[in-house]
Amino acid sequence: MKAHLQDNILFIAAADLPPYKKGGSMVRNSYFWALKAIACHAPRGGDWEFDEGVWLALARMLMAFSQSGYLGYSETILGLEVDTPIPEVLRAVATML
Repeated sequence: MKAHLQDNILFIAAADLPPYKKGGSMVRNSYFWALKAIACHAPRGGDWEFDEGVWLALARMLMAFSQSGYLGYSETILGLEVDTPIPEVLRAVATML
């Protein structure tokens, strides 16, 4: 998932967020609601924001869904710009694009 950091807020690109689909996959819908539940701001059609206080929960959640085997790597790994230092708490679930 494409992401960027600005003022200690992690933004996940709207285009890479999991969609909620009524009657869709239970895992994907659970993933959607779990992300939305810990987002500090999750506007419809916009980038979702995660402040530093929830990064540990986000990392644990991404790791759990990644290890489940139901979602692909690109759906559970944060992709940050090359010149962006990856915060320690997100290192296990982030990479540079």
